[in-house]
Amino acid sequence: MGEDKRKLLEQQLWNIADLLRGKMNADEYKNYILGFIFYKYLSEKQELYADELLKEDGLEYIELDENKPEHKELIEAIEEESLENLGFFLKPHELFRYLVMKGEGKLGKDTFILEDLHKTLKAIEDRTFEHESNEDFIGLFEDVDLTSPKLGKSEKDKNDLIVEIFKHLSKIDFEIKEKEDDILGDAYEYLIGQFAAGAGKKGGEFYTPKQVSKLLAQIVTTGKEKVRSVFDPTCGSGSLLIRVGKFAEVGHYYGQELNRTTYNLARMNMILHGIHYTKFSIRQGDSLEDDKFPDLEAEAIVANPPFSAKWKGKDNPLLKADERFTPYGDLAPKDKADYAFITHMLYHLAEDGIMAVVLPHGVLFRGGAEGKIRRAIIEKFNYLDAVIGLPPNLFYGTSIPACVLVFKKCRENDDILFIDASKEYEKGKNQNYLLDEHIEKIVNTYRKRKEIEKFSHLATLEEIKENDFNLNIPRYVDTFEEEEPIDIQAVAEEIKQLEEKEKEVNEKILSFCEELNIKPPFEVVR
Repeated sequence: MGEDKRKLLEQQLWNIADLLRGKMNADEYKNYILGFIFYKYLSEKQELYADELLKEDGLEYIELDENKPEHKELIEAIEEESLENLGFFLKPHELFRYLVMKGEGKLGKDTFILEDLHKTLKAIEDRTFEHESNEDFIGLFEDVDLTSPKLGKSEKDKNDLIVEIFKHLSKIDFEIKEKEDDILGDAYEYLIGQFAAGAGKKGGEFYTPKQVSKLLAQIVTTGKEKVRSVFDPTCGSGSLLIRVGKFAEVGHYYGQELNRTTYNLARMNMILHGIHYTKFSIRQGDSLEDDKFPDLEAEAIVANPPFSAKWKGKDNPLLKADERFTPYGDLAPKDKADYAFITHMLYHLAEDGIMAVVLPHGVLFRGGAEGKIRRAIIEKFNYLDAVIGLPPNLFYGTSIPACVLVFKKCRENDDILFIDASKEYEKGKNQNYLLDEHIEKIVNTYRKRKEIEKFSHLATLEEIKENDFNLNIPRYVDTFEEEEPIDIQAVAEEIKQLEEKEKEVNEKILSFCEELNIKPPFEVVR
């Protein structure tokens, strides 16, 4: 039943986007749709929480009137409790349900809610000032631009569109009372995925496909039911972090994201998945140049950093002396930050931690500074645990195949497991997919460090050295398929039979042509 509800909710939410399609591109309307869903979620959480507090008084929160002294006292008490326990607060007249009723004319002739909504979204942020949840709520709705002419030419047009969207949203049951099933969280992530698919290359910047995130999450939780902390330095919408929480109990989530809009989306996504504001820290900034968590040692690290991004590297004297990068003999090239991200994450990996990172295949074999860093990671530090080759066309905006590198600090051996999973996929219309059976095969092979013919190989350090620390997967996993031997005698016999058959057919055609007194379609050899 949970799966049916989830699919229905996904479809209902996706249909609301139809109201904005044509008015603006997907990258813009996603901010409105996801922002409004989040606002409705906060409203319903607030109303449920307040109604529970008011149960003994026989009152409903939405009916409280701030102008009545006895109600005002109750609202103030609820505000204090809400900020402490929920991390946010909405007054009765700021609730989603209240604005829907006003927009539909059920509270009087005034149906203009645009200004009310603007004030409400700002108030949600402002009330967290000097409160512990401030970092998680400040600027959260800044991408929901209610003044944009794309919503309508006049204020009335804009208001009518918002009212229409809210009416559709009000008919959808978010079922947030169902604590055991994260239906809304999953549906929200489905929407993010749909927007990512529509955004092409841009989509890859804020969302990692669900099945890839499942693979990484299972790898980093190997042998663990609980992890103290999980970290993603390029967290996008937060999907990788959230996925880890599906496979182990997480003490605290840490994420950093460069793009401001995506950073806001990540915070919304965490809250909407029911992760309490005290259990996550998402910060905005460039992870390589402005590390927001300098003292963090995470037990699990997952990431899908931008492939071969540019960074300042040696042009920045501070980075040249930064202990995140200096132990490996060189800095990553300015036009390829892949190894800068890897060593940044290794710096933050706890001694008992596991780290899994999606990267382009170039990190396996490129020379120069990258070759030096790769060699130091393997030979000097013994951090690399596994190399997993993924199928092509799994990611939004790029068809090139990627790999997953797995790192551990306290390794009991110096061998490296190579897995060639490039053929483990289901072909889709626009992109390929990993099925659960493919993920299970990869994860089981990794956990048991199994050698499977044409799929995996456990390479010794000597083998790696013989290959000059080139980690190109075909050097270690032989996937060559021998062609079946050809029986020349049988082929010759078959050709002879075909020639005889052809001769018979030609004779029949010739007799027909003579009967009809027409020229045959081939030259007659007597």
